[in-house]
Amino acid sequence: MKLIAITAVFLFLLSKSAFSVVSKATDECLVCHRTVSPGIVADWQKSRHAQTTPIEAPKKAALERCVSAADIPSGLRETAIGCAECHTMNPEKHRDSFDHNGYRVHTIVSPANCAVCHPVEKSQYEQNIMAEAYGNLHDNPLYGDLVRSVNGIQTFEKFATAIRPPDEDTNAESCFFCHGTKVEVTGRVTRQTEFGDMEFPTLSGWPNQGVGRLNPDGTMGSCASCHARHEFSIEMARKPYTCSECHKGPDVPAYKVYEVSKHGNIYSSMDKIWNFDSVPWVAGKDFTAPTCATCHVSLVATEEGEVVAERTHRMNDRLPCRIFGLIYAHPHPKSPNTTIIKNKAGLPLPTELTGEPVSDYVIGEREQTKRREAMQKVCLACHSAQWVTQQFARLEKTIQTTNEMTLTATKILTTAWETGAATGLPQGASIFDEAIEKMWVEHWLFFANSTRFASAMAGADYGVFANGRWYLSKNIQEMADWLKFKLNEMQGDSNK
Repeated sequence: MKLIAITAVFLFLLSKSAFSVVSKATDECLVCHRTVSPGIVADWQKSRHAQTTPIEAPKKAALERCVSAADIPSGLRETAIGCAECHTMNPEKHRDSFDHNGYRVHTIVSPANCAVCHPVEKSQYEQNIMAEAYGNLHDNPLYGDLVRSVNGIQTFEKFATAIRPPDEDTNAESCFFCHGTKVEVTGRVTRQTEFGDMEFPTLSGWPNQGVGRLNPDGTMGSCASCHARHEFSIEMARKPYTCSECHKGPDVPAYKVYEVSKHGNIYSSMDKIWNFDSVPWVAGKDFTAPTCATCHVSLVATEEGEVVAERTHRMNDRLPCRIFGLIYAHPHPKSPNTTIIKNKAGLPLPTELTGEPVSDYVIGEREQTKRREAMQKVCLACHSAQWVTQQFARLEKTIQTTNEMTLTATKILTTAWETGAATGLPQGASIFDEAIEKMWVEHWLFFANSTRFASAMAGADYGVFANGRWYLSKNIQEMADWLKFKLNEMQGDSNK
């Protein structure tokens, strides 16, 4: 045991020159963790957190700063941001805090911890639908029924199927992997380690780094969703692979569409010579085609220092319309908490079943115009006004036509309910458990979404044959044929 500890200290001292001045507390963490979890330490060592100190931030020009706090607490200014600075901060607010080698340590670093240096980013993220992603799914009875129909265990007896509700582990590694889980302390456990027996908290809903994770300190979200631990790399957050973890499809095919788009082609061919660490990110110099972050998050500037787009962690700041995840494309919700929305029928949806937006809960024309112009400004850094204007006109037309096709599918479904060919809203039954209902879900969740993403991101084939318009038309025909067959079958039974 002593040999292990001595070796750890020796290796640590050899590596101290690799990073900035560390605090005494972090020093003690690294002595052991360089042996126990060397991958974590190596990642941290490559980070900006390890290689600089917060006191350096005010020395940089405003556009070059990564720290948004006007003032950093005195105890953090002149040392690297290391293990202790993140994992022992505000221990009284963390229900997962535990005694560990003389410190109160918490397992989960939350947005509140990051906000000590990055308060603007934390504030913006709280206004983001992503921050509310857990509740928006878990606390919406309609979406909850969809989760149940997807993750539940299906049984078959006497020529009928039934669904047994899913367990929490199944939900945690499917829908809530991206939406986030609720992490709670369930007890304590003693584990045998290289340094003797140690007590740790046991956590439900863990591991998880979903965008709307509910943390033990009461905060929502995980910065590590995009800035993976422990390097917290700007480069990683700017590359499309990070977004692809949750935006791959077929329900959110953003990454697949991006891969086959002209922008994706340029990225795949030229990214090796791009500068992903530069702050601000200069169009034409640091990169020559957008990634997800370019359009939705990053501080983008010209070589002359003109700001093209301000940095934002509210992902819809440049989006007038929400084009995926729901039955119809619609203006963005005003509140990130979408569980408060109710349409005329009392359903927790931002549109009526016939497609009209619920105006009280979604942004108006003025805000839509503001967001559209913010996005177009990014496009105009590389494209002419005519190119951008006509591209957005095509997207608007695609939103209109896909909504029209979804309305047709919805009319077929409601006819099935009204005639008794299927049971749904009129009967107070699930709207996701019969064949025609599942076809309807695929219609808007897969095919309409793919078509709109293809139009928005210039990935043409995903708007045609790869889950695009072909499948919209094919699905409507199959739904109509299913309904006709079912009604004929019902008529035959009534004539017996």
